Amino acid sequence: MERTSEAKPITIVAIGAGNRTNKYLEYAVRNPGRLKLVGVAERNDIRRHAVAAKFGLTPEQCFADYERFFENPVPADAILIGTPENMHFEPCMKAIEAGYNVLLEKPIAQSLPECCRIAEAARRKGVIVGVCHVLRYHPYFIKIKEIVDSGQLGRIISISHLAAVGLDRTTHGFVRGMWRREEITNPMLISKCCHDIDFLLWLTEARCRKLSSFGSLRWFRAENAPVESTARCIDCPLEKECPYSAVDLYYNRRDWISNFDVPEGSTLDEVILRQLRTGDYGRCVFRCDNDVVDHQIVSMELENDVTISFSMDAFTLGDQRETHIRLTHGEIDGDERTLRVRRFRGGEEQVYDFSGILGKPFHAGADLNLVEDFVDTLSRREHRFRTSIANSVESHRICFEAERSRLTGQTVILDETR
Repeated sequence: MERTSEAKPITIVAIGAGNRTNKYLEYAVRNPGRLKLVGVAERNDIRRHAVAAKFGLTPEQCFADYERFFENPVPADAILIGTPENMHFEPCMKAIEAGYNVLLEKPIAQSLPECCRIAEAARRKGVIVGVCHVLRYHPYFIKIKEIVDSGQLGRIISISHLAAVGLDRTTHGFVRGMWRREEITNPMLISKCCHDIDFLLWLTEARCRKLSSFGSLRWFRAENAPVESTARCIDCPLEKECPYSAVDLYYNRRDWISNFDVPEGSTLDEVILRQLRTGDYGRCVFRCDNDVVDHQIVSMELENDVTISFSMDAFTLGDQRETHIRLTHGEIDGDERTLRVRRFRGGEEQVYDFSGILGKPFHAGADLNLVEDFVDTLSRREHRFRTSIANSVESHRICFEAERSRLTGQTVILDETR
């Protein structure tokens, strides 16, 4: 992934310095001749100082929040926005109006009108806004796209796609964590699955004509709490047997702790125990303030008559995507570990093994591939970024309208909402 460039590097400012931002900035670490960080705006002192130290930023290049940055902006080619979802719209609009190109972590914003306003502002100002849909850059999903586009299996008739979120990710992020409430982030479909919808639209190259959706917050509710359970896992007599134990997840297995900031003078153990005793991440899953769904299905009919059945489910042991594509001359099915391609005539079968890249850092290189595509787009204007803001708005439209269908019980005709 390391590359050199004869031209000067693209300069970028990071707004937000959390996990996703640091993943994307790894490209600058590996390719300093192509991308250079020249500023950071982050409210969290620990994270801001860590990025500043890593990239050698001066105090004049560091800002406690994005408002202060825009009051005295650092010259740069682009801005990377990796703030929480409820802080995407305003800094993105400010960046566009100031003439910056933008690399925007998904989802775009918290409503369809805000998404459309960002797309319109980018068009009016003539700047590039790329959305971080990493599935388009992942080797497994790229292979699926290549097979479909080759025409060897004919045309797509229907697709079944499952986003298996997994219990650990769900309890960490969508029950106890920062994506637990729609008002502070988004509906579950937008926060977690706009990647999936974007992939399906990329695969089919068609717009959705109509859709319907069903789902609910079925399980992680107060009335489902076991009688003897307590408000915190660390105090609970049922903790040893509970599949949702925060003690087991964070302290025993040491999973999902990368966003736990460790202040100077403290240890990771102390931070974990503090969370278990007093923090959001130590709460019983049945006694949180979460309101996003824990299962949802979406049925879509596209303008080319392809039908898609999409399912998001939290109650899975694994954390993967499963896709089954039925075409006129064969089938494709896979689970991110193995991809199987079968032809109808002759029963020919080909299997692609992706198990070697499972769990590899940076989404098996997809994060870095995405940033490279953005750098290429800014370096060579004839190069088009793979996920344009217009494409991303279309996938977000489906997610927002699916949520409307879920709440109203009505089938939504998308032509009426464009």
